[in-house]
Amino acid sequence: MNQNGACIVQRDFTILLETDHPGFEYARDCLGRFAELVKSPAGFHTYRITPLSLWNAAAGGSRPEDILGMLRNMSRWELPQSLELEIGEHMSRYGLLRLGRAPEEHDRLLLSSSSARPGLLLKLLGDKKRAFQLRFTEDSSDSLTFPAKWRGAMKQELIRMGYPVLDQAGYHPGQALPLQLAFSSGAGGFMLRPYQQAAVEAFTGSEGEGGGGSGVIVLPCGAGKTIVGLAAMERLQCETLILTSNVTSVRQWIHEIGAKTTLPRESVGEYTGLHKQITPVTVSTYQILTHRDRAGNDFKHMRLFGERDWGLIIYDEVHLLPAPVFRATAEIQATRRLGLTATLVREDGCEQDVFSLIGPKRYELPWKALEEQGFIAEVECSELRIPLPDSLKDSYLKAANREKHRIAAENPRKLEVIRRLLARHEGSGILIIGQYLEQLRLIAEELGVPLIAGNTSQEERVQLFDQFRQGEIPVLVVSKVANFAVDLPDASVAIQISGSFGSRQEEAQRLGRILRPKADWRTAHFYTIVSEATSEQDFARKRQLFLIEQGYQYGIVLEQEGTGDDRVSVSPFRRTSVHA
Repeated sequence: MNQNGACIVQRDFTILLETDHPGFEYARDCLGRFAELVKSPAGFHTYRITPLSLWNAAAGGSRPEDILGMLRNMSRWELPQSLELEIGEHMSRYGLLRLGRAPEEHDRLLLSSSSARPGLLLKLLGDKKRAFQLRFTEDSSDSLTFPAKWRGAMKQELIRMGYPVLDQAGYHPGQALPLQLAFSSGAGGFMLRPYQQAAVEAFTGSEGEGGGGSGVIVLPCGAGKTIVGLAAMERLQCETLILTSNVTSVRQWIHEIGAKTTLPRESVGEYTGLHKQITPVTVSTYQILTHRDRAGNDFKHMRLFGERDWGLIIYDEVHLLPAPVFRATAEIQATRRLGLTATLVREDGCEQDVFSLIGPKRYELPWKALEEQGFIAEVECSELRIPLPDSLKDSYLKAANREKHRIAAENPRKLEVIRRLLARHEGSGILIIGQYLEQLRLIAEELGVPLIAGNTSQEERVQLFDQFRQGEIPVLVVSKVANFAVDLPDASVAIQISGSFGSRQEEAQRLGRILRPKADWRTAHFYTIVSEATSEQDFARKRQLFLIEQGYQYGIVLEQEGTGDDRVSVSPFRRTSVHA
């Protein structure tokens, strides 16, 4: 207990963190290791400890006594005894069940439980013998065997029961593929950064102890997650299937493989709607894998998982993994799996499936830590609140909830705010990002700038992005297609005019478009324009949660109706105000 502590720890697994406390930043960084931010009002931020957050901490090497020690050091009062017991119980479950190879049965796996919990497997799985073709071993009810093909499904089933499995069954090596990273010095050269090296080490780890070969690396956009993937390929020296979010990302992976490895171009293939190349390294999209001619038909492109003897599958933007790909992944658990993402947040609540089928979080580095080291740009975040025009207020009040959001998002007054921001940041690379295509078309026409949307051809996208990188086009209007895997190193201003309701992952990805360090080390700017006193303002607060957890602070700017002047309100998220 620390009477001057920054936190109030409650018995319902929630923690209140005082934002004005001198120990706020230290406590926030500690809580980020084993808890999730759920609310961030003025005064106190609310965190919640979950079984999954504790299992990820355990997979990273934390022990119950480590977490309890941090909580005691930060807590204003004594920890509830029930909470201490629950943390110990949940964390002890990671590693309680272990999966290995069944002796003398190459097509079966052995699942065993710790002698500290006698009869646990019989209790959990006794009524599932037929479904999983289980055989309890003759000498003990604390171990059983089952067909290897059920490896993924078994892990999913057990984590849903509250018991994550430590998978030590190993992986097949896949077809060998010699390759080296093409390190070089000078302009255009690269070396692995220390944190990238650490991420690769954490992923490959010690497979015999369940510490490597599958799992997720969490790094912010602009931190070089692709480089981590290439370094994992070099370490494992095997044929690799890479899955990512869109064709633009496919092309970027292929470019990076060509520029940064010794692999010949003919060894790298594109498997998309345009090309169906299957080569020792194949790069594809989630969309093509989940494409089918009509509802109810098979996903014919899922056969890509079995087209070659892959030794590694890389899931780029793993937080976007669709349900059919989860099902396919459950069937290939003997193949090493690497997930790359800027955030493990999933709006569909399937984080447990990522944990059980891709693997636990192996490595994460706080965004602000990378900013302080100069590996990503410093960003100033501002939320600009403007009133709805009188002509829309009545329509807004009468509309259904979803239509309310759209009316607020398409507030015509946003255009004038955009014009002022463009004038302020003239000469910078500026992205205007939104959700609604009609709104984006109108703004692009009014400003006389290009629009990139879903119906923009791949060739035109490439051309426009190249012109933006070279400074020939200073402003681009982009739809959701630019949320993911677009490499725009010279973008330094992002203006968000509408979004997918309260999507935390989208907020993180959009800010990520401007995180690459700038040549002159200038600060980047992330603006969100919202209609004041509407549902859009409430959704903005939810969208910001993940970035606030990472240490970003939002300045709130209120525009006085009818004047064009700004009056600044002190934000609960930052100590200094921002003027727009």
